[in-house]
Amino acid sequence: MPVTAWRAGAALLRVLAVWAVSTLTMVLLALLLPGFRLQSADGGSLTRLGLTAALGAGFFGLLNALVWPWLVRAMLLVPALVLGLLVFLLNGSLLLLALSAIPDGRGAASPAVAAVVAAVMSVASSGTSTLLAIRDTGAQRRRMRRLAGWRATRGEPAPPSRTPGTVFLQLDGVGYELLCEAVDGERPLMPTLAAMCGTTHRLTPWRTDWSSQTGASQLAILHGSNEDVPAFRWYEKDTGEVIISNRPSSAAELQRRATARSGHPGLLAHDGASRGNLFSGGADQVALVLSVARRGRGQRSRAGYFAYFSDPAHAARTALSFVAELVREVCQSLGARLRGDRPRVSRGGLYPLIRAFATVVQRDVVTAAVAGDILNGRTAVYADLVAYDEVAHHSGPRGRDARQVLARTDRCVAAIAQAIRYAPRPYHLVLLSDHGQSQGETFRSRFGVTLEELVRAGCGRPLVPRQAGGRPCLSGEREPAGAEARGAARAALHRPEESPEPPGGPARGRGAPIVLGSGNLGLISFPDLVGRASAEAITARYPGLLRALADHPGIGFLLVRSERHGPVVLGAGGAEHRLATGEVLGADPLAPFGPGAAETVRRTAGFPHAADIMVNSALDPDTGEVHAFEDQAGSHGGLGGEQSRAFLMSPLALSAPDAELVGAEAVHQVLRGWLAEAAAHPTEPLPQATTSTPS
Repeated sequence: MPVTAWRAGAALLRVLAVWAVSTLTMVLLALLLPGFRLQSADGGSLTRLGLTAALGAGFFGLLNALVWPWLVRAMLLVPALVLGLLVFLLNGSLLLLALSAIPDGRGAASPAVAAVVAAVMSVASSGTSTLLAIRDTGAQRRRMRRLAGWRATRGEPAPPSRTPGTVFLQLDGVGYELLCEAVDGERPLMPTLAAMCGTTHRLTPWRTDWSSQTGASQLAILHGSNEDVPAFRWYEKDTGEVIISNRPSSAAELQRRATARSGHPGLLAHDGASRGNLFSGGADQVALVLSVARRGRGQRSRAGYFAYFSDPAHAARTALSFVAELVREVCQSLGARLRGDRPRVSRGGLYPLIRAFATVVQRDVVTAAVAGDILNGRTAVYADLVAYDEVAHHSGPRGRDARQVLARTDRCVAAIAQAIRYAPRPYHLVLLSDHGQSQGETFRSRFGVTLEELVRAGCGRPLVPRQAGGRPCLSGEREPAGAEARGAARAALHRPEESPEPPGGPARGRGAPIVLGSGNLGLISFPDLVGRASAEAITARYPGLLRALADHPGIGFLLVRSERHGPVVLGAGGAEHRLATGEVLGADPLAPFGPGAAETVRRTAGFPHAADIMVNSALDPDTGEVHAFEDQAGSHGGLGGEQSRAFLMSPLALSAPDAELVGAEAVHQVLRGWLAEAAAHPTEPLPQATTSTPS
């Protein structure tokens, strides 16, 4: 039999099998759901019921194949999560239309029941189609390319190319040591990454800046500069505003500043796509990117969602997974309380919803969007999977919950690697993280006092009244932990930007210090002291403050500016490290934080918007534990422990870094170099890219 005839026969058999499964599903639902019938009012035989179901399933399948892609394209300007909800309504409407086409009015359902039936049928038919295509390379290729929407906007397959593209996949918050554990052993936690390590990829650690958090790291990685980004949130005296990295207006401003400093639009400026990030990297194609969340409607790019919503079964599976994740979080939180796990933080409020968004919705949409970019042949893609970081903040970096998320993240990497096999061009897959996470009791839990309360006591000011539940009204605690996922969720819903808390207020009093937290990094500013306040000016105003902070057992060191010695690091017992000269008095406060601590602190000391006092929590040298000034069991943002050691997993086909990578700006230079390498070294095109034809 000719190959073409064999393929046509196989395709016909797959269609018939999917039709049969859909018919059976419809029959079962008609028997189980009271609001759904496939018979006339006077009943009918089982044969007639089956025939009616076959007609309904056939009409529904045709509508999904012919009408659904156009409906999704028409709705791409709708916010992502709203589109996800509309999928059920639209899919149910198609089912009602299919039922209306059955002769003699034998099919009927209420709108709500129709949405349920359509979702179940979509999942059943999609699962059957995927299962039947597993051993058929051509069918897999055509299915995945249909999901990509034939370049999503032009209705045609991407042309073959010999120039490799590059996918940068960021596993948010996964530190180097943690990844080494996850890929080690006979049954590794992350088998896909374990198979890559040492065979096709090399694993390299890199050291973050003092501000070891996504805002600073990703800004530098994508735009080449994180100059003057001292923390995740900070107060700027010249404008009187608090900059918060996950706020769309702040992210847009940080991106503008970085672009001006670096002199180029970003890593993804040439045919790039940015998915699930704080910043765009200069890409035209964006999805769930905070820095462009407030752009005008005509400027938004929604093509990245097509790969996800082009199959209505995706929305149904995601909805079920979302509910399952909510239940899982409630059970795991209760289990942690019953076991008495330490450290433990509050997991109530909106956190279960934010966790479900990060671990299900953001993960699924970003993974599908990246697969679509690959199958459409885009040159450079950068995507951030934030699920692990979100869960580790509340469960701890090595908590049972966080390990489960790592295993699911590995499956996302496998899906993206599968898409690469069917791409119209070769691809380099680069995996990296923006920082790690360090565990430890929160500062308040360990010492019974917050950083703001400690500062106000040292300044001789009354304590701010506590909120309900005994929580203090901290300047930095109004912004919940898990910031990246929270910001992405609000952007997906097109919710208005949350207004930052005013730095001052009646309860704090005029000129009260502003205390902000960024993981285990604290920032203290004095609005009534003009410019960057010196240590001498602070001591003259508040004589015992610096000593009280430096001698506190939960604080590792302070950074202040001395009028005489320049930037100075203060430690317990009167110890000093004068960064300008390297002179150390007493025990070096930076010694427990490693050989690169002085260099990275000295760099931050030169930032115009560094706080008057920068506070880094203490580090337990034996356990690597730190004390977050936020409500986080796993934290990052300062120095100490595993938070400062991120990873870079790169293909062996690309050149290895020739020196230790220190700072996110150095990582940016390496990634730009790899893009240049890919452009300069074309390879043979993949066979399937030249032989595939649309079905």
